[in-house]
Amino acid sequence: MAPSTLTGQDATGVNDGSKTTTLVTYLADAWHWGADMFCACEVRYVEKASAELGGYLVYFAAHDSPRAAFARDRYAELSWVHARKAVFLGAGSLGTTEILLRSKAMGLAMSDLVGQGMSGNGDMLAFGCNTSRGVHDCRDQKQTFTDRQGPTITSIIDMRDKTGNPLDGYVIQDGGVPTVLSAFVNTVVGAYAACSSLSKGPTRPKMKRLVSRCKQILRHAFSHRSSSRDTQVLLVMSHDGSQATVRLEDDKPVFEFLGAGHNEERVQRIMTPLKKVIEKDGGTLIYNPILRLWGNHQITVHPLGGASMSRDNSGKSGVTNHVGQVFAGQQSETHAGLIVVDGAAIPGALGVNPIATIAALAERSVAAFAERQSLDISTKSNGTINLKTPASALQPDREPTQPLALNMKRLVNPISFTELLQGHLYSGTAIKLYNTAAYERACRMANGRGQVARLLASIQLDKTTASCNKTCYKGTISGTLVCPAIPGSPFMLHGGTVDLFQPDPDRCGTKKLVYDCLMTGTNGRPLHLHGFKLLDASVSLSPRQLWRAMTKLHVTVVDDKSGGETVAAGILKVTPGSFLKQLRTLTAAGQGRAERCRRIMDLSSHLVHEMAPHLFLPLGPLQYVATKPLGGFANPTEPTATYRIVARDGVETKLLMWEPDPAHVAQDDVSGAPVPTENLFMIPGAGVDHQIFALPTIATNAVNYFTRAGYRVFVLVHRIGRLDSASQSRSPSSSPWTTYDARLDIRAGLEKVRQLQQGSGKLYTIAHCMGSVALACGLLDGAVPADWIRGITCSQVFMNPIWARSNMRKAAFPAPLDKLHAAAVGPWFRCAASPDAGARQALIDQLLRFVAAEERCASASCHRATILFGRCWNHANLNEETHRHVDEFFSGANMALMHLLMRMGRRGRVSTNGPAFAPLDTDANVQRLRGIPIFFFSGADSQVLSPEATERTYERLCTTFGLAAGGASSGLQYRRRVIKGYGHLDCWMGRDAYRDVYPMVLDEVDRVVRGGEWSSLVRE
Repeated sequence: MAPSTLTGQDATGVNDGSKTTTLVTYLADAWHWGADMFCACEVRYVEKASAELGGYLVYFAAHDSPRAAFARDRYAELSWVHARKAVFLGAGSLGTTEILLRSKAMGLAMSDLVGQGMSGNGDMLAFGCNTSRGVHDCRDQKQTFTDRQGPTITSIIDMRDKTGNPLDGYVIQDGGVPTVLSAFVNTVVGAYAACSSLSKGPTRPKMKRLVSRCKQILRHAFSHRSSSRDTQVLLVMSHDGSQATVRLEDDKPVFEFLGAGHNEERVQRIMTPLKKVIEKDGGTLIYNPILRLWGNHQITVHPLGGASMSRDNSGKSGVTNHVGQVFAGQQSETHAGLIVVDGAAIPGALGVNPIATIAALAERSVAAFAERQSLDISTKSNGTINLKTPASALQPDREPTQPLALNMKRLVNPISFTELLQGHLYSGTAIKLYNTAAYERACRMANGRGQVARLLASIQLDKTTASCNKTCYKGTISGTLVCPAIPGSPFMLHGGTVDLFQPDPDRCGTKKLVYDCLMTGTNGRPLHLHGFKLLDASVSLSPRQLWRAMTKLHVTVVDDKSGGETVAAGILKVTPGSFLKQLRTLTAAGQGRAERCRRIMDLSSHLVHEMAPHLFLPLGPLQYVATKPLGGFANPTEPTATYRIVARDGVETKLLMWEPDPAHVAQDDVSGAPVPTENLFMIPGAGVDHQIFALPTIATNAVNYFTRAGYRVFVLVHRIGRLDSASQSRSPSSSPWTTYDARLDIRAGLEKVRQLQQGSGKLYTIAHCMGSVALACGLLDGAVPADWIRGITCSQVFMNPIWARSNMRKAAFPAPLDKLHAAAVGPWFRCAASPDAGARQALIDQLLRFVAAEERCASASCHRATILFGRCWNHANLNEETHRHVDEFFSGANMALMHLLMRMGRRGRVSTNGPAFAPLDTDANVQRLRGIPIFFFSGADSQVLSPEATERTYERLCTTFGLAAGGASSGLQYRRRVIKGYGHLDCWMGRDAYRDVYPMVLDEVDRVVRGGEWSSLVRE
């Protein structure tokens, strides 16, 4: 410890190595031996933790600068810390008493005397103004180095032994006023002195004071020194009645300190000798110049009591016992770990500086606690403190602790801000969060139950460079989550990460702002919070939707210890008012204001750069052919064998077969052996091939799913599908094939399967879209024998093609679009876009930017498939890899096919080729379908074929044959489902189709092929 440098700033704290310097106080000692310190924190109250946890929970409000913008929410979003053994209250008499009062109001049992019997230590404040000799009590900025003010106290008049009654004793000390208060004190004291000189009284003393004042004015008129050097500060410490009180009103403390100054006789007895001394020096004694302004309340610098020590070791006469433990009521029972170690425990005025008494009692309380806990207090000297490595880090036997603040990676130059989100979280373990609609539903349910939630998060971001040399921002998050519906609320968020604009591999054209952090509840339960904001094509040309996307956080709370069980889910939002406050909290670290502004501008530029492509999506660059990912697709599903198929008209197509892998086939429930292998025949639609069933870009495709269920899968790629040049006798552009022609390929494929299986068994068939229409044509006109078919699953359509509204508008266009395209470009419309396809194709690509107004994207191939067939999927169901490689899965269509499809779609009936276009769904032809179980399903959001397409066929068959299909089999043989949230091809190519679509198809296949009692087990 160094001597004071005599700056006169001791009252407000100095850093010169003297006794009030932080580094020579107990704080430095505590840090040196491992204590964690949290600054700018206001403790609000203490409560007992649960019996399982033990100890106490200390709730506090953070007053750091970012959170200051949310002043109204500061006390609503309290943080907390768990004290496992003890809480030592050393917040000062006022602070400790306020904490205990609020703790009592929050349910913590204690004595009713909390806040009673406080004392101002008999403090009285007086000034000696305009004295003849300078005393340097008020700090002046212009004072020279050799003309310093000195320490706060330089002398004392001890009058404690001069009276017979100890309570009449007092001490008088000189004081010092720091710079921050000098101007205020000089103004008030000077004004009061001027008024006093004009008051009534003897003429001689008044003239003496007037002459002294004139001399000071003349002397200081030509000097840099202020008249403040002639003002002396006097502090009296005496005894009062210790009857001051404090109470809470509107959750704020209200103090009533009567003090010694209310006893006029005592004031006169103390002030009379002081007045004589000051007036003898030509000055004026001023007693508390603002006493009247404060309603006769006194000024005290030594408040004492509020949690007074008991006289009889019970809560009836005090709040704490002799070692500072807080009583748990009116009896002698205490909160063993709740200990007061400051002036709040002193039961009355001391009449002198209380610092030594407070320190002695505090050390006694700590020693008593150590004895009870069998702890040894080290008396070893600190020596030289290493500010980088505290001594606690060198103790191998120290109990390991992991402070939350140290678990997070420290950022070098972070950009910080605070965000307040409010909304609703539904608490329940049965929540299924498959899509964003599930979060909306959970939010509505929580709103109905009043399950509100608030998240106050402090975020720090730093610029990083990704592996592709792309700038990105990542950082840390901490804060509090309040949700009464979740046991343990409020929760402390810690060890969290934030990642801005992270590409979402599960949703095409989507980026996410991801919040991921651990959180701990007041019951000690650790949970995991995961939140994300979605930026996708829905914000296209819509600033309002952009605002919603960037301020809506989809939240999931899970319990990692229970295998990731969902605890709560819902949506939290940033309100416009909170967003304005959030902007005020934005700060950046850096050297100088220019660098900090530059860093904030860099972040703003990054935000604009990431959001603009989504907001102005139709105006941005188009995506053409994408390169395959390094190492290939995630799930390459190569066929076991490929066969050449020749139809009776000589057209060559191909048939692919996948044999089940015995290591991955489902087990029989009874025997445990792999289920017997059955055959399954699948037919894709127009313009596509086997890849819609064997999609390599999703984790589990249809071929994977059915082979694991014990099915040998055959997929026919027919003439109107996507055939490579080696599999076709003619190029697609010169082949005017239609769905009616493709029925011949289906017959040839069935013949090949029957030949390979060396039998005449029936085949269960799954047909999609125009493949299903082609199958209907073959069955209705007899080209495909009905006795070859065991059952059918019709995806989207069968014999009644009815277009969705958008396709109906194209079919009803005044000028036939197929003929316009054939005349202007050619008979073939290709779906795979290319920037090198020529001027005409490039013009088409540019015109198609604005076709899909409901769901926009940047893929030129997706635009082409949409204008040709209609929007084939809900984009939210496709992952990024599938959407970026649409050109790998689509070929195109000839105008002869499109002409027939438009004609059939307008009429809602399958037909032959032109020029006759004879309907095939006559009553006689429909009789060929007797006895065939058929399962229909449609995507509820399909923009290609209306769900009415399957509904009309279903009603026609039920009317004709009854629900038993008119065959020998009893029971329900016709079934139909409409799948919500799905469109057309995403029923097979969607990333979650294995969960939402494949199981119901497999159930139907198993029912027909293996019997109604069969239970399918698909190994994940």
